Amino acid sequence: MKIAAAEALASLAKEDVPDDVAAAYQGNRPRFGAEYIIPVPFDPRLISAIPVAVAKAAMETGVARKPIPNLEAYGRQLSARRDPIASTLQRIYERVRRQPKRIVFAEGEEVLMMRSAIAYANQGLGTALLLGREDRMRETAEREGIDLDRPGTEIVNARISKRIGAYTDYLYARLQRNGYLFRDAQRLINNDRNHFAASMVALGDADGMVTGLTRNYSTALEDVRRCIDPKPGHRVIGVSLALCRGRTVLVADTAVHDMPSSEELADIAEEAAGLAKRLGYVPRVAMLAYSTFGNPSGERSERVREAVNILDKRRVDFEYDGEMAADVALNSRVMEQYPFCRLSGPANVLVMPAFHSASISTKMLQELGGATIIGPLLVGLDKSVQIVSMTAKDSDIVNMAAIAAHNAGA
Repeated sequence: MKIAAAEALASLAKEDVPDDVAAAYQGNRPRFGAEYIIPVPFDPRLISAIPVAVAKAAMETGVARKPIPNLEAYGRQLSARRDPIASTLQRIYERVRRQPKRIVFAEGEEVLMMRSAIAYANQGLGTALLLGREDRMRETAEREGIDLDRPGTEIVNARISKRIGAYTDYLYARLQRNGYLFRDAQRLINNDRNHFAASMVALGDADGMVTGLTRNYSTALEDVRRCIDPKPGHRVIGVSLALCRGRTVLVADTAVHDMPSSEELADIAEEAAGLAKRLGYVPRVAMLAYSTFGNPSGERSERVREAVNILDKRRVDFEYDGEMAADVALNSRVMEQYPFCRLSGPANVLVMPAFHSASISTKMLQELGGATIIGPLLVGLDKSVQIVSMTAKDSDIVNMAAIAAHNAGA
């Protein structure tokens, strides 16, 4: 078992170092060699890699009296003890491993995207397609000590791709009545990674895509929407997952609609509830406002009340109520003051009255409340696309890629 632990440590030391460890070295990412021959004690991978190796050796030598039937599941359970995100996303990862997907990492020339693509493939989630100019990617990879030839990783050389013509024709057919000439569409495909990647997904050459490291969210979304339509009967929104004190709450819309109308709020509620179901939760949707059931009254609260009426008419198949303040939605004791409230318990889906309130509240939760925020997750497109923040770490990108894979074909 000591030998198994030593071998696991040696194997781990040769792998690419995650951002969590690199940060402790003031951004100097250690590489296997004379100065780095064993993982540092605070490497987050240790908790899952070493115990699994020791347990396997114990079973093989007959020391263990109670065998572990699934060592991979055991490793994931260990990771979840340290990382609340891992626990929340564990079901998604398991589903994706059963049906691996081809995900294109649009900004493939970025070091962070390369590391994330390799991690995606190493975790058995599918094939990672790195989009970019191959000569530049290989030059960067050699400098950073990244192996781009690992199984499950493919390079899509946008400069010489045989699909450029098909993507250009596709994009021009979509944009020709919106002021774009053929050469404009051709320029977008030749020069813009988001349009190329989104066209790959639209034409079935990839199951989903991840982007966002080099452009802000709204710009990346605008690029994608030139190539991919909303799913018929659906509305495109952003949903953030807030993990705080053992609870997971979905917050919408945190990315798209600035000041939604009553009709749009109802649509947002349906989209967010649908995502909650796909993530394995039973949705309880609270339509939030500064007032609670008419007190105090106001024009903006009236818009939320009308959204509830619209949901009544649609006869949706999930719990919802409003308008209500956030403390009423989240605190069962406060909710007891309103016995007519239709929610059976504290809400796990919060529909905000406007984009600014949604964005402000999630960022405050993260900075002041110690919450972990995942997202915004992009919901409602006809194809699976996720956009990360420009400050994302490699683990954030892998999580978004897994979610993109999970939503592909949903």
